[in-house]
Amino acid sequence: MRFAILLLVMAGVTYLVRMVPFVAFRKKISSPFVKSFLYYVPYAVLGAMTVPAVFYSTGSTLSAAVGFACCLIPAYFGRSLITVALTAGGAAFLTELIASKL
Repeated sequence: MRFAILLLVMAGVTYLVRMVPFVAFRKKISSPFVKSFLYYVPYAVLGAMTVPAVFYSTGSTLSAAVGFACCLIPAYFGRSLITVALTAGGAAFLTELIASKL
């Protein structure tokens, strides 16, 4: 019974999040400020969810920080996602390996 209630609440919240913009913005948005704001919202939300999770993804904050710092270099130069992910994972792994030897 509790599961069914939670499922209904989650379905309602999901529906509301998708429905509210259609109800609130009946006309085409003409303001350049609002358009640019709405354009960047997905990137901001993705960053806000991803970056904190990065620092809790390994055994130590140091290896996570090293992996994060190392992934910024290939990402800046426009490398593929797999290259960026392998660079971050490899740097974090090597940092953990070196830290365990000390």
